[in-house]
Amino acid sequence: MADAAVRRCDLAIVGSGGAGFAAAIAARRAGLKVVMVERGVVGGTCVNTGCVPSKALLAAANARRQALDERFPGIATQAGPVDFGELIEAKRTLVEGMRTQKYAEVAAGYGWEILGGTARLAGQATAPVLEVILTEGGTARVEAEHYLIATGSAPWAPPIDGLAEAGYLTSTSAMELTEPPGSLLVLGGNAVGLEQAQMFSHLGVDVTIVERLDRLAPFEEPEISQAITVALADEGIGVITNATVTSVGRDAGGYRVRGERDLDVGAAQLLVATGRRPVTSGLGLETVGVQLDDRGAIRVNQHLQTTNPRIWAAGDVTGSPQFVYLATAQGAAIVDNAFDQAGRTIDEALVPRVTFTSPAIAAVGLTEAQAEARAQGHAGLACECRILPLEQVPRALVNRDTRGVIKLVAERVSGRLRGVHVVADGAGELIQAAVYALACGMTTDQMAEAWSPFLTMTEGLRLAALSFTRDVSKLSCCAS
Repeated sequence: MADAAVRRCDLAIVGSGGAGFAAAIAARRAGLKVVMVERGVVGGTCVNTGCVPSKALLAAANARRQALDERFPGIATQAGPVDFGELIEAKRTLVEGMRTQKYAEVAAGYGWEILGGTARLAGQATAPVLEVILTEGGTARVEAEHYLIATGSAPWAPPIDGLAEAGYLTSTSAMELTEPPGSLLVLGGNAVGLEQAQMFSHLGVDVTIVERLDRLAPFEEPEISQAITVALADEGIGVITNATVTSVGRDAGGYRVRGERDLDVGAAQLLVATGRRPVTSGLGLETVGVQLDDRGAIRVNQHLQTTNPRIWAAGDVTGSPQFVYLATAQGAAIVDNAFDQAGRTIDEALVPRVTFTSPAIAAVGLTEAQAEARAQGHAGLACECRILPLEQVPRALVNRDTRGVIKLVAERVSGRLRGVHVVADGAGELIQAAVYALACGMTTDQMAEAWSPFLTMTEGLRLAALSFTRDVSKLSCCAS
């Protein structure tokens, strides 16, 4: 690329998702020159194929489900057939609008250049450069003081016999269907699989989830897994757990999935939601001394610096928890670390997570197993837990939706709260209060004594805390 146009800048960024944009904004606010390279559509996974479109479709599907629910006596409701084409077109319009307003216009406002093209690191480890094959034709060369790799992750499918030949939907392609599948098999019972399964079910599709591990939401608390399994099963979603798939076949009638323990199930369509892997292929990382781990993620130190001191990485590509809000925090921290030697680190201990099913799953802090492991050899750190069914939460009773539980994990001696785990309508909103409680080091006594407005779901946190010392089933609605 000797004849390529050369861009010189302070920070060159590969990837235009949350991490890349947060870094670019921080750099421009500091007066630094930024060049960004994006091989696809500006905005990354979240706005284009992840959070925004999936939650938009989940909201629409849940509205239809509520219209069919008729859980309130005296209120008759109904829902007509779904126009998938119109639904998907509305989702595209929303995505395009947010991509324009929150990404393209933001970049223009801050004044950094976005090159459309495929980037590859080249040169010496001590003097790396970016070589870019431009989408519109031609090449470019970017020379920077520091480089940020923020290329995210992509859906991953396990090496199952016949799967590649049969073809399958991913969480991305499933949200582009303009006709509903006659039936759907979802491989994977974690967050993405659960959301997609329930979305299609609420839109009238016959859905079955197949999970390799022994329960849905396998990385959540067992009580959380049980609550969401009951909720989905009650809606008619098939659930098969502890199921190892060994082969996938396809014929005119659809897909056939077979495996251990006499697994044999079929459907018109197959959606594989078995996780995501970092996008690092073709970046030339090895040529400039950037190491990867055994899952293909870029190795970074606590300051998000790679094994090449001029190259940094943030977001899903590092193998960190795949939350856009974590990626943006990392992107902003990198600018301080690279240009001001700030030594900033990101504390992931209180990063909340939400699965947008109905009821939703949300959690922050330690699980019971994590707390017990942490307490080994430290009697003062031994944990104690309480589990409050939503039948004890007045808001849930009023809503006539008592599906779910609230679980608190606390230190037995001090009472300090260490983890909050919820399945409930509005769990994603409720968990923010839990984040504040954990960040402030609150005890269960303090949470039980704190004010909480009656007939809110957050009152459930107070009641769960109160259950450490009282039998809440023997209290009147507003008693303390």
